[in-house]
Amino acid sequence: EEAQDADLSDIVHDAATAAARARDAGPDRLKVSAEAGIAVAVRRNALKRCTTNLIDNALKHGKHVDVTLKRSGKSVGIVVDDDGPGIPEARREEAFRPFHRLDQGRNLQTGGSGLGLAIARDIARAHGGDLLLNDSPMGGLRATLRLPV
Repeated sequence: EEAQDADLSDIVHDAATAAARARDAGPDRLKVSAEAGIAVAVRRNALKRCTTNLIDNALKHGKHVDVTLKRSGKSVGIVVDDDGPGIPEARREEAFRPFHRLDQGRNLQTGGSGLGLAIARDIARAHGGDLLLNDSPMGGLRATLRLPV
């Protein structure tokens, strides 16, 4: 896929819609606040996949999810906050390892294959950005996708 200018607000809203549909999550569970008019050269389908994955993970583990798109200087951030159990700081880098699931008690039907965060970080880095995990002010996990503008 070739990189083309795209409005990130459209991508964030499309990703939120796809994740909400997949998790049968209504507006009481998912709130999106996306600054309009942020156009960046991206591989649209890849970035949508990355963002959808982050929102889907948040909906899987939390009851409430907030997604924010905001420009800050020479970068833009897509921030996904949830109120789930989070990931202990000491295990956050481990969460990016392919085929590694932090909760081994889940079966493959509900726990996933352990590729989502690894793929999401690869997509972020392929765009010159990164994906970081931190504590969310909502009590769970904050996933921040940073991209250069």
